[in-house]
Amino acid sequence: MAKPILLHSAAELLERILSEKIPADRQMEGYFRTHKNMGVRDRGFVAETVYGCLREKRWLEHIAGNSLLLDVVAAYLLTHDYSARALEETGFRGDARGMVERARTLDKTTLPFAIQANMPDWLAELLRAQYGDAETLALSQALNQPAPLDMRVNTIKAKRDEVQTRLTQEGFSCEVTPYSPSGLRRRERAPIFKTLCFKEGLFEVQDEGSQLLALMLEPKRQEMVVDFCAGAGGKTLYLGALMANSGTVYAFDVLAKRLDRLKPRLRRAGLNNVRMVTISHERDARVQRLKGKIDRVLVDAPCSGTGTMRRNPDIKWRNINLAELTDTQQRILAAAAELLKPGGRLVYATCSLLKEENDDIVEKFLSEHPDFRMIPVNEILERRHVPLTMEDDVLRLYPHRHHTDGFYAVALERTSG
Repeated sequence: MAKPILLHSAAELLERILSEKIPADRQMEGYFRTHKNMGVRDRGFVAETVYGCLREKRWLEHIAGNSLLLDVVAAYLLTHDYSARALEETGFRGDARGMVERARTLDKTTLPFAIQANMPDWLAELLRAQYGDAETLALSQALNQPAPLDMRVNTIKAKRDEVQTRLTQEGFSCEVTPYSPSGLRRRERAPIFKTLCFKEGLFEVQDEGSQLLALMLEPKRQEMVVDFCAGAGGKTLYLGALMANSGTVYAFDVLAKRLDRLKPRLRRAGLNNVRMVTISHERDARVQRLKGKIDRVLVDAPCSGTGTMRRNPDIKWRNINLAELTDTQQRILAAAAELLKPGGRLVYATCSLLKEENDDIVEKFLSEHPDFRMIPVNEILERRHVPLTMEDDVLRLYPHRHHTDGFYAVALERTSG
C-alpha cells in the first residue's frame, strides 16, 4: 500500500508537468533529485502513477467528478487495483467510494469522443476528421499504452544475433523486431544501460520506426550525408553505421546541448565519420557552403510529436502552435533540398500523426519544386528486405498497426540541378 505522502508527491509532480513546458522525464529527474529521501520503490510508484494519470487524464477526471489532481491520482489508483478502503487508509479524504461506483457502472461508449480517446478536444477532433471514429479510438488506445523497449544493434561492432545472445546471458532476454533488420525488443523496461553490451557500444535504444527512417535514406559508403535536425543523434548513429564508418555524416542542430549528448554516443559506437555542426537557423552560412554537394539529406523535422505519446504522454496536454510548426517545417524542407546534388535523395520525416505536418507539407513542396519526384516507399522497403508493404508511396507507421511510434516519411529525389 502506498504511503500517504506518495499520493501528494504524485499530484505535486503531475501539477509541475502540466503547468510547465519541460518534458515529463526531465521534470521527474529534477523532482527525484530534490527528494533524495524517496527510495527506489517509492520513486517507481510515483513515476508509474504520474505517467498513468497523463495517459488517462480525461477518463480519470470523469471518474473523479472534477479535475483536482489529487482526485485524479486517486481515480487512477482506484481503477488500477486499489480498493476504496486501501485508498482511505492512505489518508485520502475524497469520495473514494463514489469514484469506485462511477467506474464500475459507467459505459465508456456513452462518453464524449475525446474522453473515450483520453485526448484533449482539439487533438481528438483533428484525428477523428483524418482517420474516422473507429480508427482514432484504436490508435488512441495504443498511444495510451506504455511502449516496449526497442534497441538498434550497432552493426559496426556486432551482428544482431550476437547481441541478442549477449543480452540474454546478462539476464535481459529480447526478441528481434519484425521490420528493422538491426532491431531488438524487450517487452519490459530494464536497466539495460548498466549492461556490458551497452557499455561496449553494441546497441543504442531506438524505436523500430525511427530505425526505418534511416533505412529509407539508403546511404552508401563514401557519400556525403546530412542529418539536418540531428538532435541527440539517434538516426545520425545509424546512418554512420549504414555507411560502414566511411564518407561523412554532417549532424546539424540549432542547439549545441543536444549535439553534446551525441559525443559520448559516437565514442561508444566507434564511429569517426560524423561531423557535428551547430547552426543558428536553416539558412546558416555553414549550411549554405554545402549547397549542391550532398548525396543524401534526412530531415526529421521538428513537429508536434503526437506519434510518440506512448513514451511522452505529456505532449497531448501541451499547447501546440500548429501554424508555427508547419511554417518551420516548410522552411527547413526547402533549405535542406538545396543541399542535394542532382540525383540526390531527401527523406522528410516526422513523428506526427497529423496530415498538416506531413502530406500537406510535402504536397506544397512538390508543387513548388518540379525538379523533385517522390520515390515509392515500397521499392525501398523491398531493397532493404523490410517485410512491410504500404498502401501508397509514403511510409506511415502506427502503434496500433505496427507496434512502433507513429511516424511519417517520404523519400524525394532531385531529378535535375
